[in-house]
Amino acid sequence: MNKILRPCGKITDNIIIASFFSLLLAVFGALITQIAFKLTHFDERMEVIMHSDNLAAFLTDYAIFLGIWVVCLIIVIIFKANRPMLKAFGRNRSGNNLKGILAGILLGFGTNGFCVLMSLLMGDIKLSYNGIDPKILLLFLVAVFIQSGGEEITDRFYLYQKLRRRYRSPLVAILVNSIVFMAMHIMNPGFTVIAGSQILLIGIIFSLLVYYYNSLWAAMWFHAAWNYTQNIIFGLPNSGIVSEYSIFKLEAASATNGLFYDVKFGVEGSIGSSIVLLIILIAILIINRKKPESRDCWKESEEAAAAILAEAPPKHAAS
Repeated sequence: MNKILRPCGKITDNIIIASFFSLLLAVFGALITQIAFKLTHFDERMEVIMHSDNLAAFLTDYAIFLGIWVVCLIIVIIFKANRPMLKAFGRNRSGNNLKGILAGILLGFGTNGFCVLMSLLMGDIKLSYNGIDPKILLLFLVAVFIQSGGEEITDRFYLYQKLRRRYRSPLVAILVNSIVFMAMHIMNPGFTVIAGSQILLIGIIFSLLVYYYNSLWAAMWFHAAWNYTQNIIFGLPNSGIVSEYSIFKLEAASATNGLFYDVKFGVEGSIGSSIVLLIILIAILIINRKKPESRDCWKESEEAAAAILAEAPPKHAAS
């Protein structure tokens, strides 16, 4: 077992227990936000700003993930054993910085934008200009980042780090958190095997950004830019969920299944977009084929504790 498990691992880092707690964290976090929004009349305030019940409800669906941020960080901070995880959350020179944010945005917008462009060129979809409201676009940018960041905190921060602490092989953390991430989308409208395999694939990509670059921020912004591009810019379904507001509007009646588009699930349900993401995954692996893990928070924590013990003066028995 010593070849599989790390000495710093806890029982709560077990695959089943950690996965269950990550799902519980997501549900409880959303529930907390629902209660807070109800008490503060968040929906009503958004209706006044947006002049639309539907838009306010749609934005709330994204913003409800805010509770996940709060609950997760409270759990990490309260329990001392979890605090090394904060090294993967805060700013650092290797990946959680402006360069990581820009890389994530470019990857998210570039990959999704390319797939949308191919869908247009192949005639699978038709888009028409719907107009721009800077205020609403900014509100949705914040809301989409809250939603995407919440999912990344659940899987690429909490679950990834919990599994990384218990198991010696990083593949356990990378693959299991990606499987849980995919499972969380199974109940989405129009979910298919292809859609599930693509969500698993992109979960692995996000995990590799954490593993090779120590950049949770890049994963967050890749995720947010992907969702924002397809849902808010182009008005396409985001994991099967239809947008209530977008710069361009999909002519739904003319949409057909194609290499880069699935009528029910959108770009994410297509074979073409899966191929694009697979190419990115292979590129990341090739570029970093000789590169070790960027940062092991738990190894650093153990080494720091050992150093403190080594410097401590010996205790003498009382005479």
